[in-house]
Amino acid sequence: MPDPAVQTDTDLRGQVLRSIGDLLPRVLKRELAEVPENACLFDDLGLTSAGTLELILELEESLDIQVDVEEIGEDDLRSVASLADFVAGHVIAED
Repeated sequence: MPDPAVQTDTDLRGQVLRSIGDLLPRVLKRELAEVPENACLFDDLGLTSAGTLELILELEESLDIQVDVEEIGEDDLRSVASLADFVAGHVIAED
């Protein structure tokens, strides 16, 4: 369940979704058809724990952001949409 106290930047969320779609084939090392938002990262796409970490690191690099992964939970990794929500809501502000 999303934390209502966490503000999600809708523009950033859109960028994250597009980046996930772009980066998943590289992380999974195979071509993918269109990746729907409701696709389950593990069951539908075959992402592993190591792949999840690689995907988040690739997202940080491609979007030039830093994500606070200390708060990430199992629910945040259920689908493409939940990961995009988490990333958009947990960007660490640069000092």
